[in-house]
Amino acid sequence: MSMIAAFYSGKSILITGATGFLGKVLLEKLLRTSPDLKIIYVLVRPKAGQTLQQRVFQIFNSKLFEKVKELCPNVHEKIRPICADLNQNDFGINKEDMQELLSCTNVVFHCAATVRFDDHLRHAVQLNVIATQQLLLMASQMPKLEAFIHISTAFSNCNLKHIDEVVYPCPVEPKKIIESMEWLDDAIIEDITPKLIGDRPNTYTYTKALGEMVVQQESGNLNIAIIRPSIVGATWQEPFPGWVDNVNGPSGLIIAAGKGFLRSIRATPMAIADLVPVDTVVNLTLAAGWYTAVHRPKSILVYHCTSGNLNPCNWLKMGLQVLATFEKIPFEKAFRRPNADFTTNNLTTHYWNAVSHRAPAIIYDVYLRITGRKPRMTKLMNRLLRTLSMLEYFINHSWEWSTYNTEMLMSELSPEDQRIFNFDVRQLNWLEYIENYVLGVKKYLLKEDMAGIPEARQHLRKLRNIHYLFNITLFLIIWRLLIARSQVARNVWFFIVSLCYKFLSYFRASSTLKA
Repeated sequence: MSMIAAFYSGKSILITGATGFLGKVLLEKLLRTSPDLKIIYVLVRPKAGQTLQQRVFQIFNSKLFEKVKELCPNVHEKIRPICADLNQNDFGINKEDMQELLSCTNVVFHCAATVRFDDHLRHAVQLNVIATQQLLLMASQMPKLEAFIHISTAFSNCNLKHIDEVVYPCPVEPKKIIESMEWLDDAIIEDITPKLIGDRPNTYTYTKALGEMVVQQESGNLNIAIIRPSIVGATWQEPFPGWVDNVNGPSGLIIAAGKGFLRSIRATPMAIADLVPVDTVVNLTLAAGWYTAVHRPKSILVYHCTSGNLNPCNWLKMGLQVLATFEKIPFEKAFRRPNADFTTNNLTTHYWNAVSHRAPAIIYDVYLRITGRKPRMTKLMNRLLRTLSMLEYFINHSWEWSTYNTEMLMSELSPEDQRIFNFDVRQLNWLEYIENYVLGVKKYLLKEDMAGIPEARQHLRKLRNIHYLFNITLFLIIWRLLIARSQVARNVWFFIVSLCYKFLSYFRASSTLKA
């Protein structure tokens, strides 16, 4: 019998960010492994033209929940959507719903956050810091609360090379940052943002670090744990391999490379690609929730959910496997044949961006204009290059994360729980996982049918022939121009032609003698 599954049975659970990638997988795992749980409250932001029930139905309409619905057809009855907006005081929750949440909740999983790297500091502080502060205030008023699990990121302290499972202080207190956001205008905030974030690369990592400080400072008597996942990727095992529903991080790069848009990327080939499957993060989160509630540690425990120190895979190995998978399962209607190279300095990066990215986009847009269609490729390519520039920091550095707490938690689990709630990344086969990841992107993100693979391969062969023809034509044009302008080029050309003529004459004479 699973101790963790049994713990969540009969519990009332609150999940923020349940409509996000991680939140959906957490929701599915809870419902599948603990079908006897009492209820799951999900905070749902209102959307124009959609009721809360419609938004929940939209979540359950995903393939992710097919297995759960087979086991328990009325599983949606376990979900209680609460209308909430994290940008408002008390999340804009009405009195009746708030009273129910405060009086009934046993476990809180705080997954909601903005994960945009280029988000304005005011918005990032609101969602990653102030919302966390408000949720902690709510949690302090929950008499039945047993555990509060805060999802952070392993990159919250990416300005350090070695990162321990502790909460690190920020130079400026979170309370001062929160207060300043109330009266500073956007222009001033924009100006001071680089000074505030210091040696961190963006507002996301900075505000996640502030959020951790808020959790530590305002924890009171709550039983709290912090989960720090690194780059979160597609599912490894559960409920099936390869499921993904957003283009963040590796998923967007896989699409860009598979469609032929991405041909070069500035990265350190031997840097560790610290990727963790989303179901691994969820299993660790649920195990931490159980341990925090049952064992009640005296201090806040931080758990690193990373792969680099236990089962490292570098960007070169990962990139080669992605390209190899494209040969077997190509994407449909590719712009160019998939092929991506690493660049390691600014000069080569700018060169290949001009030659491999911007120039083909401009040429294609000219073709679209000539054929009476709206040009779009240059805009798309500029957006891709902006995204790449934001990711460069993370694909050019490696970190060392200690995992003492994570390994301790693993040792506390029974063999049954280690099987059901497996978060041991040492068992992960990278080649198999990456192949399933690419397949998942094709099926669940791009919505492409596997029956279209032969046609996609034929399209790639056509693109290859066009590529060869273009290169030969370009070579001949350049060479013709050189011959017309340079005596040296003419001499070289005549030498090559005469050499070929002599070789053919010798071959013909040899054939005649043998006959």
